[in-house]
Amino acid sequence: MKDLVSASLLGCDLADLKNEIKSIESAGADWLHCDVMDGVFVNNISFGTPVLKCVRKAASVPMDTHLMITDPIRYIDDYANLGSDNITFHLEAASNPQAVIDKIHSHGISAGISIKPGTPVSAVKPYLGSVDMVLVMTVEPGFGGQKFVADTLEKISEIRYILDSMGRTEVNIEVDGGVNGETVKLCREAGANVFVSGSYIFGAEDRAAAVDSLK
Repeated sequence: MKDLVSASLLGCDLADLKNEIKSIESAGADWLHCDVMDGVFVNNISFGTPVLKCVRKAASVPMDTHLMITDPIRYIDDYANLGSDNITFHLEAASNPQAVIDKIHSHGISAGISIKPGTPVSAVKPYLGSVDMVLVMTVEPGFGGQKFVADTLEKISEIRYILDSMGRTEVNIEVDGGVNGETVKLCREAGANVFVSGSYIFGAEDRAAAVDSLK
């Protein structure tokens, strides 16, 4: 399974969005991670469809859209139609997670499901047979630049074991929060293969070196 780096727009200079996107693409980032926050599910507001439409026009790499919003099924059509290549929603925010997965798949794109650090693996296990990616938050969602929560490594390992036992070795496990050149090693050993990083990449003097260190 290929290791991928998904650069989080939360870490970029939004006043220079187009050039920031080109910069991380040149640095070797595989995906562009777009955190959509509604100020309800998480205590922060980021950006929505108007900004991501512009991002899609400027970006040549896949758009990895992460919905940190309540009742996400209401917005699947919008984020799929603007050009998301993958849509990930939070298990904790959906009354019927399988319906959200099916809605994403109806657009012919990859469906991801995310869990917060305090959510047990048992809660997401019923959906591991139908998702294309599991995002394990390694910080509490809502703000960039937080410290990595080491306890989440056990969740990554458990999810990878269950997926492998199901014969679903192709399913990606993504990690988001506090990912840098050191914590990435722990995540990779635990079984993750998609690494979201914002401030570590965008704040680096040499962004290509930062991406390389994650790979």
